[in-house]
Amino acid sequence: MSYRVLVVQPAFSANAYVAHARSLGWDVLVASLEGEGRRVAEAVRSLATEIITVDTNDNAALEAAVVEAHQRNAIHAVVAGGEYYVPAAAQLSARLGLPGLTPAAVVQVRHKARMREAVAAAGLEVPKFTVVRDLTDIEEACAYVGFPAVIKPVDSGGSVHVSRVDTPEEVRAAVAAMHAEEGLEFDRALTTDAILEQYVPGTEYSADGYVRDGEVVVVAVTRKLLGPEPRFLELGHLTPAPLDEPIRHDLASYASDVVKAVGITTGPFHCELRLSDGRPVLMEIAARLPGDKITDLMEMATGLVLPGRVLADITGSDPVSAGAHREPVAKAAGIRFLTAGGAGSYARLDGWDELTAEPWVVASPVLIEPGAGIKTDEADYSCRIAAVVFTADSPEEAHERWSEIGDRVRVLGA
Repeated sequence: MSYRVLVVQPAFSANAYVAHARSLGWDVLVASLEGEGRRVAEAVRSLATEIITVDTNDNAALEAAVVEAHQRNAIHAVVAGGEYYVPAAAQLSARLGLPGLTPAAVVQVRHKARMREAVAAAGLEVPKFTVVRDLTDIEEACAYVGFPAVIKPVDSGGSVHVSRVDTPEEVRAAVAAMHAEEGLEFDRALTTDAILEQYVPGTEYSADGYVRDGEVVVVAVTRKLLGPEPRFLELGHLTPAPLDEPIRHDLASYASDVVKAVGITTGPFHCELRLSDGRPVLMEIAARLPGDKITDLMEMATGLVLPGRVLADITGSDPVSAGAHREPVAKAAGIRFLTAGGAGSYARLDGWDELTAEPWVVASPVLIEPGAGIKTDEADYSCRIAAVVFTADSPEEAHERWSEIGDRVRVLGA
């Protein structure tokens, strides 16, 4: 049977929903504003069966346009094209009678304070935290949480405005920067509410997988490699993480409990956590595909095509027939991001051609071209200038290759 799938404002990893569904001969509808700030990639445009041009930030207009399309020809699955469209996908799924998140689950995966409240109520460890709404809240918040601490907006992503803080003055400066932010993510202003939470030392991981009929399946645990603090810029991922099996099991078990605590009963999840003194502690959880090519790393190392599995489960189709399970092509896979080291631009990548000719390099996209302007604070994903996706014969070798890429490529003219 052929199905019709709707992807709401696809970007980044969610573009794989479009490509995968079309590879099966399914119809794909894409809802997108198709204006400045919200325009789908050309590859998505060329694959989509239909583009529904609508303001995807206007829930009433989006619902009306989708219902009209559904009445013309039934839609069998609705998925979010990114973090900010998880609520819209859930609302549309409910309107069309399709599997999706409940309103309570949407709130708990999109609002970091509500998320932590739900996880703590389930008896799981979370950092001590409180909400900071304006500058007058700071003194009381600092006294409650203590230092060191981490501050972040309650509903953003991509490490935007996330930083370690060690004094009330640093908290005040961070909150002021959030309130002064004029940048938009998908034409959405940043929420000025923030959470101040206890700093949790330890190595960071993500547990990624899917939920079907309430059953949580952790497909892979991935090691996250971060830049220097006080920021938490993600500079790489290794799948599977180089871990002993008992520790991997503890991380996966904790993540499964978090998924249940926030109410994700169907679809994908991306759970970020730290291993601190041998204990898993929640950083974030999202009800969407992981970014930074982690879905590709998972596919190479495990054979599970996460976008395909999600689409199969929502439509009720056979996962094997829907191309969700393949043979792994490597024992391990990873990605390394490069930056300009805080410079405002760069001239060239020395050693890039030699490195990317290695047989273990799978992809090597340049994200910011030489000469283009770069944010100098190295605070979030927008500072990364290039990426290398690679394979290895073990998780340990993957970690070595991650380091090797950084040693072999020099950013010149910065």
